[in-house]
Amino acid sequence: MNRYERRPVSVGEAEVVYLDGDIRVVRPGTFVRCAVTGAPIPLEDLRYWNVDLQEPYATPEAKLQRLGIKLKS
Repeated sequence: MNRYERRPVSVGEAEVVYLDGDIRVVRPGTFVRCAVTGAPIPLEDLRYWNVDLQEPYATPEAKLQRLGIKLKS
């Protein structure tokens, strides 16, 4: 494989380590699942996670729900 060829990306679920402000992909894939909703989150769209719990979240509301914080209506 030369440097211009793209490596094939696994189309399944990725295994990720969540760090402060960054992630490290342990097993390649195209998505992770939200810990609250179970919805698939494409890695390029992953913005919310919890380092201590090592969990990804699809939306800020999902993260707040996991932390037990209720939004005011």
